[in-house]
Amino acid sequence: MKYKLLLPLIFVAVFAGSRIPGLLPPNFSAAYAFAFCAGVYFRGALAWALPLGVMLATDLGLNLYYSLHGIRVWDLPDLENQLFNYIALASLIFLGRRFQQQKSLLKLVGGGLLGAVLFYLITNTASWLFNPFHNPEYSRNLAGWIIALTRGTGGYPTTLEFFRNTLLSGGLFTALFAASEKLAAESPADKTAGGRAPASEAEAPAEPEEAQA
Repeated sequence: MKYKLLLPLIFVAVFAGSRIPGLLPPNFSAAYAFAFCAGVYFRGALAWALPLGVMLATDLGLNLYYSLHGIRVWDLPDLENQLFNYIALASLIFLGRRFQQQKSLLKLVGGGLLGAVLFYLITNTASWLFNPFHNPEYSRNLAGWIIALTRGTGGYPTTLEFFRNTLLSGGLFTALFAASEKLAAESPADKTAGGRAPASEAEAPAEPEEAQA
């Protein structure tokens, strides 16, 4: 049971580490799997507070880091765009709560991939809608929205390349978190610990003696 207590710490450590600038490719993050698996494995308020709280703490740290490097991150459109990251994460937590812990690893990875797709759709739609970096390609029409979902803005990798990283990391980290949970689960010996052992032959109730003739 003590290993179960390590599961939230594993989730937090991997998620926070994956957000270190430059450590991983763009959009290759544990965020999607963290939110989905929190919904699967954690109960009550912890399922919501842990991923959203860690996301907020790391966002504050990243915003401070980027602002010190001359990047504007505190403007209202930027903050509105970031708000949709939390809406997307909340959607992934809700999705995870629809899954049972006993699901196979393959089904859980499928859920993590679905969560990555949802995150991609929600956050890229928000980027198109609020356009915090004033990308000229993001016109307020269907064509601009499709560009935001596929090509993105000039001078950067295409949005589909970012989506590839989102999908790969969503599947990979979901598999990692699900495998960690299975390793942290109680062993068969733990599950039977404290159970009453079968009565031995010596302890078995005596057969009633035959009545004397």
